[in-house]
Amino acid sequence: MKMILMVALGGAIGSSFRYLVGVTATRLFGMGFPWGTLIVNIVGSFLMGALIVLLALRFSVSNEIRAFLAIGVLGGFTTFSSFALDIVSLYEKKQYLASMGYMSVSVICSILGMFLGMAVVRSFLG
Repeated sequence: MKMILMVALGGAIGSSFRYLVGVTATRLFGMGFPWGTLIVNIVGSFLMGALIVLLALRFSVSNEIRAFLAIGVLGGFTTFSSFALDIVSLYEKKQYLASMGYMSVSVICSILGMFLGMAVVRSFLG
Protein backbone atom coordinates (compact mmCIF):
# COMPACT_ATOMS: atom_id res chain seq x y z
CA MET A 1 0.00 0.00 0.00
CA LYS A 2 2.88 2.41 0.78
CA MET A 3 4.28 1.86 -2.74
CA ILE A 4 0.95 2.77 -4.34
CA LEU A 5 0.68 5.92 -2.26
CA MET A 6 4.23 6.98 -3.19
CA VAL A 7 3.54 6.45 -6.90
CA ALA A 8 0.21 8.29 -6.63
CA LEU A 9 1.81 11.25 -4.84
CA GLY A 10 4.63 11.39 -7.40
CA GLY A 11 2.11 11.13 -10.23
CA ALA A 12 0.15 14.08 -8.88
CA ILE A 13 3.33 16.16 -8.74
CA GLY A 14 4.51 15.11 -12.20
CA SER A 15 1.11 15.66 -13.79
CA SER A 16 0.87 19.11 -12.24
CA PHE A 17 4.24 20.06 -13.70
CA ARG A 18 3.18 18.62 -17.08
CA TYR A 19 0.08 20.82 -17.00
CA LEU A 20 2.15 23.92 -16.16
CA VAL A 21 4.59 23.22 -19.00
CA GLY A 22 1.66 22.74 -21.40
CA VAL A 23 0.02 26.01 -20.37
CA THR A 24 3.31 27.88 -20.60
CA ALA A 25 4.15 26.39 -24.01
CA THR A 26 0.71 27.32 -25.35
CA ARG A 27 1.13 30.89 -24.13
CA LEU A 28 4.59 31.16 -25.66
CA PHE A 29 4.13 29.27 -28.94
CA GLY A 30 0.38 29.05 -29.57
CA MET A 31 -1.82 26.02 -30.17
CA GLY A 32 -0.77 25.08 -33.71
CA PHE A 33 1.75 22.45 -32.61
CA PRO A 34 1.94 20.28 -29.45
CA TRP A 35 5.03 22.00 -28.02
CA GLY A 36 4.13 21.23 -24.42
CA THR A 37 4.03 17.48 -24.99
CA LEU A 38 7.23 17.58 -27.02
CA ILE A 39 8.99 19.50 -24.25
CA VAL A 40 7.87 17.24 -21.39
CA ASN A 41 8.75 14.06 -23.25
CA ILE A 42 12.27 15.25 -24.13
CA VAL A 43 12.95 16.83 -20.73
CA GLY A 44 11.39 13.86 -18.96
CA SER A 45 13.58 11.43 -20.88
CA PHE A 46 16.66 13.47 -19.99
CA LEU A 47 15.64 13.52 -16.32
CA MET A 48 14.93 9.78 -16.33
CA GLY A 49 18.40 9.08 -17.74
CA ALA A 50 20.00 11.32 -15.13
CA LEU A 51 17.92 9.83 -12.31
CA ILE A 52 18.66 6.23 -13.23
CA VAL A 53 22.40 6.86 -13.25
CA LEU A 54 22.29 8.87 -10.02
CA LEU A 55 20.36 6.15 -8.24
CA ALA A 56 22.63 3.42 -9.59
CA LEU A 57 25.97 5.13 -8.95
CA ARG A 58 25.54 7.67 -6.18
CA PHE A 59 22.47 7.20 -4.00
CA SER A 60 21.08 4.20 -2.23
CA VAL A 61 17.35 4.81 -1.81
CA SER A 62 14.39 2.62 -1.02
CA ASN A 63 12.20 1.04 -3.67
CA GLU A 64 9.44 3.42 -2.59
CA ILE A 65 11.59 6.48 -3.33
CA ARG A 66 12.64 5.01 -6.69
CA ALA A 67 8.98 4.39 -7.56
CA PHE A 68 7.98 7.87 -6.34
CA LEU A 69 10.57 9.52 -8.60
CA ALA A 70 10.68 7.29 -11.69
CA ILE A 71 7.15 5.92 -11.97
CA GLY A 72 5.30 8.67 -10.13
CA VAL A 73 6.91 12.03 -10.82
CA LEU A 74 8.51 11.31 -14.20
CA GLY A 75 5.75 8.92 -15.29
CA GLY A 76 3.18 11.60 -14.51
CA PHE A 77 5.28 14.27 -16.18
CA THR A 78 5.76 12.51 -19.52
CA THR A 79 2.81 11.82 -21.76
CA PHE A 80 2.98 9.02 -24.27
CA SER A 81 -0.79 8.78 -24.58
CA SER A 82 -1.00 12.52 -25.23
CA PHE A 83 1.84 12.10 -27.71
CA ALA A 84 -0.15 9.51 -29.66
CA LEU A 85 -3.26 11.70 -29.60
CA ASP A 86 -1.28 14.70 -30.87
CA ILE A 87 0.05 12.66 -33.82
CA VAL A 88 -3.44 11.49 -34.75
CA SER A 89 -4.88 14.99 -34.34
CA LEU A 90 -2.28 16.52 -36.65
CA TYR A 91 -2.86 13.69 -39.14
CA GLU A 92 -6.62 14.16 -39.09
CA LYS A 93 -6.12 17.88 -39.76
CA LYS A 94 -4.23 16.73 -42.86
CA GLN A 95 -0.99 18.11 -41.44
CA TYR A 96 0.86 14.99 -42.53
CA LEU A 97 4.35 16.47 -42.55
CA ALA A 98 3.87 18.01 -39.09
CA SER A 99 2.48 14.71 -37.79
CA MET A 100 5.42 12.66 -39.09
CA GLY A 101 7.95 15.33 -38.09
CA TYR A 102 6.54 15.57 -34.57
CA MET A 103 6.62 11.80 -34.18
CA SER A 104 10.18 11.52 -35.47
CA VAL A 105 11.57 14.46 -33.49
CA SER A 106 9.84 13.28 -30.30
CA VAL A 107 11.19 9.74 -30.47
CA ILE A 108 14.71 10.63 -31.61
CA CYS A 109 15.17 13.57 -29.24
CA SER A 110 13.67 11.70 -26.28
CA ILE A 111 16.11 8.83 -26.77
CA LEU A 112 18.98 11.27 -27.25
CA GLY A 113 17.77 13.08 -24.12
CA MET A 114 18.01 9.83 -22.18
CA PHE A 115 21.58 9.25 -23.36
CA LEU A 116 22.50 12.87 -22.66
CA GLY A 117 21.04 12.79 -19.15
CA MET A 118 23.00 9.65 -18.39
CA ALA A 119 26.22 11.08 -19.84
CA VAL A 120 25.92 14.39 -17.98
CA VAL A 121 25.52 12.68 -14.62
CA ARG A 122 28.30 10.19 -15.37
CA SER A 123 30.66 13.03 -16.30
CA PHE A 124 30.00 14.78 -12.98
CA LEU A 125 30.39 11.59 -10.97
CA GLY A 126 33.60 10.57 -12.69
